[in-house]
Amino acid sequence: MHHDIALITTIAVSLALAFIFGFIATRLKLPALLGYLLAGAFLGPATPGFVADLKLSAQLAEIGVMLLMFGVGLHFSVGDLLSVRKIAVPGAMLQIATATLLGFFVAQTWNWEFGESLVFGLSLSVASTVVLLKALEQYNILKSVNGQIAVGWLIVEDLVMVLLLVLLPPLSTLILGGSTNVVLGPDLFFSLLKTIIKITLFIALMLVIGKRFFPWLLWQVAKTGSQELFTLCVISAALGIAYVSSELFGVSFALGRFLRAW
Repeated sequence: MHHDIALITTIAVSLALAFIFGFIATRLKLPALLGYLLAGAFLGPATPGFVADLKLSAQLAEIGVMLLMFGVGLHFSVGDLLSVRKIAVPGAMLQIATATLLGFFVAQTWNWEFGESLVFGLSLSVASTVVLLKALEQYNILKSVNGQIAVGWLIVEDLVMVLLLVLLPPLSTLILGGSTNVVLGPDLFFSLLKTIIKITLFIALMLVIGKRFFPWLLWQVAKTGSQELFTLCVISAALGIAYVSSELFGVSFALGRFLRAW
């Protein structure tokens, strides 16, 4: 009987290469994450040899990001974010604006269209949350003042990008020089308002209901004395909340998982 083993093959080869390149990187006194990135490059279609299933690899990568953000969220609270808000919020906004403008003007020198240049600048304005958090953890500075500022900064960037991703489609005709009558009408306003309400509702649910229900659930599972069941509960909650946050509230998997860990 023929069995489709694409998932097993992808996981086995991915883990093996991640281990090999991660080990080499650490031996060279480089971050293990660099080895993981090289492993991902070798599994892609741009390099010779084995090519992993791209769809499965993308989903597996999302799972890894969810679990990483969950672990980081356990060590970062709302109080931590509020304590650095005077630096993180204006700093992140200024950084996004500066990087966007620089990217925009560079793209303009390449004779790109206005819309293309703007999107290029926006793409450069956001740092990789996963990479930076992993680096902060590796050097044990996540709980330091600078680490808390960096995490708060990243959260602000993620929230701004969620709003921008909602605004880009309705603003596309304006950016590309089309008609502005429909673009600047009520559709744009209600689209933005809907997104803000969704994000606010999700954060409120996670900070109010989530802080009461999930600790109680974990306590009930812990009382069973089963370590396997407790681990399963944590993983299922981590992945489940991330999925719900994405499907119902339009929040990214990583950000949803991070906020729930608060």
